[in-house]
Amino acid sequence: MATNSQDDEITIHQYSTPIEKITLFRKLFRGREDVFPARWQNKTGKSSYSPACGNEWSAVCKKPQVKCSDCTYQHFLPVTDEVINKHLDAKFNQTLGVYPMLQDETCWFVAIDLDKHDWKTDAKAVMETCEEMGVPAALERSRSGQGGHIWIFFEEPIAATIARKLGFSIISKTMQSRYQIGLDSYDRLFPNQDTLPKGGFGNLIALPLQGVPRKQGNSVFVDNELMPFDDQWRFLSQMRKLSSDSVEKIVRDAAANGEVINAGFINLEEEDERPWDSVHKNSELILRGALPSSIEIVLSNMVYISKDGLPSNMINRLIGLAAFQNPDFYKTQAMRLPTYGKPRVIGCESILRFREVAYNQFWIYLITMMLNRCFMTSEIKDSPLKWSL
Repeated sequence: MATNSQDDEITIHQYSTPIEKITLFRKLFRGREDVFPARWQNKTGKSSYSPACGNEWSAVCKKPQVKCSDCTYQHFLPVTDEVINKHLDAKFNQTLGVYPMLQDETCWFVAIDLDKHDWKTDAKAVMETCEEMGVPAALERSRSGQGGHIWIFFEEPIAATIARKLGFSIISKTMQSRYQIGLDSYDRLFPNQDTLPKGGFGNLIALPLQGVPRKQGNSVFVDNELMPFDDQWRFLSQMRKLSSDSVEKIVRDAAANGEVINAGFINLEEEDERPWDSVHKNSELILRGALPSSIEIVLSNMVYISKDGLPSNMINRLIGLAAFQNPDFYKTQAMRLPTYGKPRVIGCESILRFREVAYNQFWIYLITMMLNRCFMTSEIKDSPLKWSL
């Protein structure tokens, strides 16, 4: 079940008072209230975010030699209406972010970050999936205009692990119709972790409706044709939120269909005499829709499969066969250490730009087994590499 972000009789719009807009903004984009990240840019043009601190660049500040999280003089500033106003008002040109994960490891929203060169097509595909799944979502064009954020809001804070499974489910379902979105999309969710790292706040995401970028048509919410809504505040005022029961049901249904993460799991703590039988249980799922009766497989330095004539859901399943959840990521997360640079999912395939999907030789068994389950035959051709000295 989803509800409106405001009471039915109250609609915030572009002519509402600043305090009404700020109140709506803070109800939707809620994260840590005791600390927030602020964007900075140095003389060389490098930019990033740091926790806003009352002692920044004072006599006791030791940046950059000492990290903010390790500083004994840290005096982090809380989120206030004045702080949000400076973010929204172009006169101040102050861009803020939010740490989505609360101290009890819950969150008020989940966001999907899309920043590839074809992000517009990816965003449309994800939004279509959300509509199909009954998930209310808002698409924001980023401050650079070269990417997008898809925001999904909750009625109450829910466990980050459940919120992220909702995001995984949406990505996995989208990959059935658009495999190009890629396995690395699993690492582009906010919150970015299931648990808080020791001494850290978790990953941040930039807040929308930034004053200066908004004047350039960026950092705004857009419709399905990627056109900005005329009244950003009315759109947000009418945005629906998901209940925790609704989120859990969506995740349960996705798990029952094997669609939470399009990758198997390898347990390095257990020895398996037949690892090829357990690498990917999703290979047992039968694909629906029109499939070719046969496909060509070429054995060379890699295993090559032509993409010609294959539907997107078939290519997506082939990609998933050669992917597994990274055990090192989960070990690191369990120790509450930073997971930066550790992908959640490792893909062993190569998506060649024009024609083929390439695998190493290990995956030929799983590929042929999946084809058999789909009542497809394979034409295997041997094409040894020709070496020249």
